[in-house]
Amino acid sequence: MSVKTEFSIKDLENLSGIKAHTIRIWEKRYRLLEPKRTDTNIRHYDMVNMTKLLNVSFLYNQGYKISKIAKLKNVDINHIISESRDVETEHYALHHFKQAMFDFDHALFDKTYYNLAEKQSFESIFFDIFIALLNEIGVLWQTGTIDPVHERFISELIKQKIVEATLKAQNAIGKNQQPQFALFLPYEEIHEIGLLFANYTLLNQGHQTLYLGSNIPLDNLKHLVKHYDEMIFFSYFTVKPDDQSVKDYIAAFNRQVKAIDRYQLWLMGSKIQGLDPGRFGPQTQFIFKLEDLRKHIQSYFQ
Repeated sequence: MSVKTEFSIKDLENLSGIKAHTIRIWEKRYRLLEPKRTDTNIRHYDMVNMTKLLNVSFLYNQGYKISKIAKLKNVDINHIISESRDVETEHYALHHFKQAMFDFDHALFDKTYYNLAEKQSFESIFFDIFIALLNEIGVLWQTGTIDPVHERFISELIKQKIVEATLKAQNAIGKNQQPQFALFLPYEEIHEIGLLFANYTLLNQGHQTLYLGSNIPLDNLKHLVKHYDEMIFFSYFTVKPDDQSVKDYIAAFNRQVKAIDRYQLWLMGSKIQGLDPGRFGPQTQFIFKLEDLRKHIQSYFQ
């Protein structure tokens, strides 16, 4: 499988936030980039040009005039960006996470993350930076600006950081505490980041969990009922189920898992957005945003 190494001017616009018209002006006036051209005079840019524009856009968004940036050597641009680490933390981190994605550079990702972790909590990094990064990368993937492999690379690195934080939270809970939640993704669902963060949040609030992971058929869950008299089942619907409605899935859950009073189902994810939770009975609860999960947990266990 080949990885994208050439970009159109529209790709550069999507990546940098700088309009294509402005990029053309900067090329003509300052010779900022050096695109190659097809026989029909269509611009295309290599990784060197793409990286330079990302760096230029970083400085431009910090208030540097393009006329000044254009006079700087690449080494000087890199130095200024490095010096910006403590001043523009979020912008700096997003810039370097995107660069790590294109270069498949896990060391740069880790360095950037641990610099953030010196000053910010994991939850702050997740909500303020990782969510913004994932949203931006999702748009870039959908528009064809980046390859799916770029999105997967960054997603897996973010998962690793969630798991690191989860292990710390898990070690703080009593080893003999009975699990209160079983977390799973529905059959054929593979988008795991939301569920992983939910697992971290539950553990960080002191609630022991059973993390079952992705791609769990409903009939597998009934076996837990044999082992636990009480359990809250927790799932995250991003793209699945797609062969039945959420209402039908919940009805199937109630039939197969026998979700009587002592078994609840909590749901999150894009598939439940816009639904009225009051239509699904008291044993099913919807949490519409990850930011609300902590409050929901605290309210439920008061």
